Amino acid sequence: MAVESMVKRGNPNWMNPERINWVPTTSSFEERVAILNLAPEEYVNSRELKEWVRKHKDEKYVPTELLEAWGFVAESQ
Repeated sequence: MAVESMVKRGNPNWMNPERINWVPTTSSFEERVAILNLAPEEYVNSRELKEWVRKHKDEKYVPTELLEAWGFVAESQ
C-alpha cells in the first residue's frame, strides 16, 4: 500500500457533539445596577434605579422585594 492511501480523511470528531461555550447572561436590571455601580444594600435608596424600575417594571425583570419596597405593582404577562 502506498503511504498516500494511509492518510485519514474526513472529520475525526463527527461523532462528538460540538462544544458550546455557555456564557451566563445578565438581566437588564443587573446591567442597570452595574452601570449605576450599586451594591444590593443601596438599591432602595437609589433615585436613578427607582426611576428606571418605574419605567421598565412591566417589561423587565425586577426583584419582587424591590417592587414591594417602593410600592410598585408590575402588570403580569
